Amino acid sequence: MASRDRRTFLSNASALSAGVIFPARRFALADPSAETVRDAVGPPPEVSRIRLVRTPAICLAPAYLSQELLRLEGFRDVEYTEVITTSATALTGGRADVAMVPVQEAIPQIDAGQAIVLLAGVHAGCYELFGTERIRAIRDLRGKTVAITALGSADHIFIASMLAYVGMNPAKDVNWVATGSVPDTMRFFVEGKADAFLGFPPQPQQMRAKKIGRVIVDTATDRPWSQYFCCMVAANREFINRYPIATKRAVRAILKAADVCARDPERAAKYLVANGYERRYDVALEVLKGLPYDRWRQTDPEDTVRFHALRLHEVGMIKSSPQKLIAQGTDWRLLGELKKELKA
Repeated sequence: MASRDRRTFLSNASALSAGVIFPARRFALADPSAETVRDAVGPPPEVSRIRLVRTPAICLAPAYLSQELLRLEGFRDVEYTEVITTSATALTGGRADVAMVPVQEAIPQIDAGQAIVLLAGVHAGCYELFGTERIRAIRDLRGKTVAITALGSADHIFIASMLAYVGMNPAKDVNWVATGSVPDTMRFFVEGKADAFLGFPPQPQQMRAKKIGRVIVDTATDRPWSQYFCCMVAANREFINRYPIATKRAVRAILKAADVCARDPERAAKYLVANGYERRYDVALEVLKGLPYDRWRQTDPEDTVRFHALRLHEVGMIKSSPQKLIAQGTDWRLLGELKKELKA
């Protein structure tokens, strides 16, 4: 990339203009200069290294696109920890510092006293509950087999919340089968070993292409699920306490990247393909266009935590009351500051 092109990219990314350029090939920016770091709001980060999470889910695109923006924020070493099952455990286990995580995955970790803090919502709508042709509603899952990644995983907790919402008991009314990995949940369903599974991008797109199964719940359009975040920014509590400036800069980079996804999904999709997150441009573009990546500006993330925590508390899947869980595992102060700084 020519020097002038690099300066243009840095300027556009910092301003979050719709013209942010992601080349149609893999690339890495040079380390940001001291002048570039000073241009960002506030003092430089206390640490130059930061670790995020990479999963098979391409709906977490803002976390992936934030790699270049994190360098603008002063992080010279940006790493991604590969995760097959749960993102939250990478944070609580000390393998990642900041990550986009499904809220349903974070809630049981907070309830168990793990060192994870929710800092901001990002988007809603990435999950779709698929069932066989005979299943037309959530209540039809009674007595059926549901494929999940693992007990306590995001898909398990989300489906349990759905069951609780319609008055069913997740511990008694369905048969859970833990497959051990995200791809295997879909495989179990396709092979007839399960009656339902919860897919997230690119799985729903693959299911529709194969014309397999029926969508029972689309969280992008079906209420009440469409009203709440599915993916949120979380961080390891120790990292937040030791590096508050770095934490704010990391959250800012992810939220800026979410704006890029909302404003220029075509170029964001090219970035995902060029950097190996998804091999099919049309699938990446469909996902990016279909999700409300600008939702972080309008929706109250605390409402999301309260909604799911109440469902899970009612059926005994968590011990903490929603208010206690919110008090011990969330902090929205950075979000408030960043909404003012990044006001469109």
